[in-house]
Amino acid sequence: MPSAAILKIKPLGFPWDTIDPFLFCAYHDDAYPAGNAHMGPAASLAGRQLGQDFSRQDGWSMYHGQTVPGFPSHPHRGFETVTIVRKGLIDHADSLGAAARFGRGDVQWLTAGRGIVHAEMFPLLATDQANPLELFQIWLNLPAASKMAPPHFTMIWSQDVLRHVTQDEAGRSTELAVIAGRLQDADAPLPPPPDSWAAQIDADVAIWTIRMDPGARWTLPATAGKLTQRSLYFFKGEQVEVGGELLTQHAAIELAGSAVTLVNRGSKDAEFLLLQGKPIGEPVAQYGPFVMNTQAEIRQTVADYQRTQFGGWPWPDSGPVHGREPTRFARYPDGRETRPASND
Repeated sequence: MPSAAILKIKPLGFPWDTIDPFLFCAYHDDAYPAGNAHMGPAASLAGRQLGQDFSRQDGWSMYHGQTVPGFPSHPHRGFETVTIVRKGLIDHADSLGAAARFGRGDVQWLTAGRGIVHAEMFPLLATDQANPLELFQIWLNLPAASKMAPPHFTMIWSQDVLRHVTQDEAGRSTELAVIAGRLQDADAPLPPPPDSWAAQIDADVAIWTIRMDPGARWTLPATAGKLTQRSLYFFKGEQVEVGGELLTQHAAIELAGSAVTLVNRGSKDAEFLLLQGKPIGEPVAQYGPFVMNTQAEIRQTVADYQRTQFGGWPWPDSGPVHGREPTRFARYPDGRETRPASND
């Protein structure tokens, strides 16, 4: 029986199941080989269903990409994507005219709102070595009042992510990266987009990654709100103890709002993703990349996209990549450009 801190335990699938206000989380961990002259894999693509390859053949997938892996232009309305890149690089392009190359700990937060088309391609820049890619893409719902908000594109460079390291009595470390939410008395350095549910004062949204040394012990603090729902995803490591419950397989753990002690019982690092927030508590109607409140709104969304293409696609092809230089950058719709302080 689960402990009092644990409400439910489920095995991890693809994508990961989430609870309100989140819609789902896709975890991509691809062992891409060296790249070719076109920034695709220097390997045979035989046996793959190109355009719809989720096979993980040889430890990686092409997804919807034909030459370069990734997700060519596709529309969204009614929710947000939060993309956390731990290894590798992503090339972003969208119907607002924004573009970015990001990775190595960077985060992109994209409010689709009333509608956006974007592409997310995974260029394989290294030709003499492997090109591993590891990322989370989290879909965070928007409340009805914000579903038709203007689209909003934000980059959070790795240097701006709040990182907190604590040590237990034995000197073993637990490291947190706070993408959203409050840890102790510190908020994430950059606020969420203005129309995000995470921007609501009482929404108690948190998106954290947690890494624990072998043997490390750390207590996840209680939620700030009584209505907050939280899920903890154990995705790397051998075995962990959560609230006194020993887990020997990777799992999605729905937790109560009380403080809960985590212990890494394995001989390797253990890693978790935390997603929490006050539920939006509204009906969800979803049709592929569109998330609204009613089926009538879904029909209207499809009609709007067919009529307007959400502003059209200003790029020469459906899956643009941004050259062979590994420099990370973000170019916003108004022409403003930012880069991380270090592009190592």
